[in-house]
This record gives sequence, C-alpha cells and structure tokens, in this order.
Amino acid sequence: MGFILRWLAALGLIAATYNPTPWNYTAWVDRTWPDQMPLAVLLGLLLFVGYVIYLRATLRSIGPFGMGLVIAVFAALIWVLVDFGLIRLDNPGANTWLAIFALSLVLGIGLSWSLVRRKLSGQADVDDVDE
Repeated sequence: MGFILRWLAALGLIAATYNPTPWNYTAWVDRTWPDQMPLAVLLGLLLFVGYVIYLRATLRSIGPFGMGLVIAVFAALIWVLVDFGLIRLDNPGANTWLAIFALSLVLGIGLSWSLVRRKLSGQADVDDVDE
C-alpha cells in the first residue's frame, strides 16, 4: 500500500503540473498570469518543492541508470502492447497520459526503492536513521 500511495502522489504531482486537459498548472498560469501572478508563483514553488523531494530521493535510491532502466522497461511494455494491437499511439492526449504514467512510475519506484531493498536484503541504507 505504501508504494501505491507514493506512486499516486507522484502521478498527482506530474498531472497537476501538466496534462492534456485544461485542468493543470501550466494551462492555468497561461490563462491567468497577469491577474494571479502571486498565487501562480506560490503554487509553482510548491510544485517545485514536490519535484525536489521526489527527484532527490529517486536519484539517491536508483540513480540515473535506474531511472533509465525503469523508462526502458515501460517503453518495452508499450512496444509490446502496440505490437499486439492492444493500444494505438495515434492519439496525442493518450500519449501524454502514457508519458505522465511512465514518469510517475519512475518517481514512485525511486521514492520506494530503499524500502523495497531493505525488505528484500535485510540491510539498511547507510543514511537510514533508527526507526
């Protein structure tokens, strides 16, 4: 359940920043920038803090190679699904949602990986504090 919550939070963070609907931060800022500049800056900084937390944890736990590996596995899965005719890539909105989903998986796995590694190996990370 912990991984699902971390992944859903990552999905929410990325989808709140940008998605193909008009309900996202970038579209809202584009529409309301002159009138809502202070609120837009505040919300942008809050999103930035979320990205810093997720990216820092992901880079520390799986690193750039692990991030690339997760993306490669997801890309291969999409390739297989396209090859079997289960999905099509001619819809730009669906492609955007696939990218959002893939990036949220990378961040969710990155935030959860230390916990998974500790449960699998029984070894704590060096920077773990007693719990």
